[in-house]
Amino acid sequence: MNKNRIEAFSDGVLAIIITIMILEIKVPESNTFDSLKLLIPVFLSYVLSFAYVGIYWNNHHHMFQAVKQINGSVLWGNLFLLFWLSLIPFATSWIGSQHFAAVTMSCYGFILFMCAVSYTILLNKIIKLEGKDSLLAKIAEKDYKGKISLFCYLLGVPLAFVSVWISGLLYFTVALIWIVPDMRIEKQILK
Repeated sequence: MNKNRIEAFSDGVLAIIITIMILEIKVPESNTFDSLKLLIPVFLSYVLSFAYVGIYWNNHHHMFQAVKQINGSVLWGNLFLLFWLSLIPFATSWIGSQHFAAVTMSCYGFILFMCAVSYTILLNKIIKLEGKDSLLAKIAEKDYKGKISLFCYLLGVPLAFVSVWISGLLYFTVALIWIVPDMRIEKQILK
């Protein structure tokens, strides 16, 4: 199967996710700077989630640059990833409206964890289809950023009940790790 449709569909879904997130930020009823202070938690949650959606879009794009073919299993794996990504606007709105409360931060971390798990599942489905000698298989052998991310999410979920600051720092750290996309794919493609 051709990979163009899966890329176009995924791009569309991610664009809608970002649109939903910005629409959740309500305009203040008054025209003072003080009224903007109430939006700080909402805006901060939006910035973090926007970064995450951007990171997934960027890495999804890089991954599919290395893909030669897809099948039904890859399509379902991609839908599984998009499902979890589509929950980010809900979690973003919730943590912002509740000022980063423990339960909301824990749920946000769980959704981020499942996004990472589903991305890994998608990657493994592609590797299974394309073989152990494929470009992605070689690159995935040393996926330290992916393993660190999963570990940070697993820590962040329960630690939200100890300190939302620690939990938030873990989520922020993972975003920082991934701001620079996986350059191993670009290096291999540009050879």
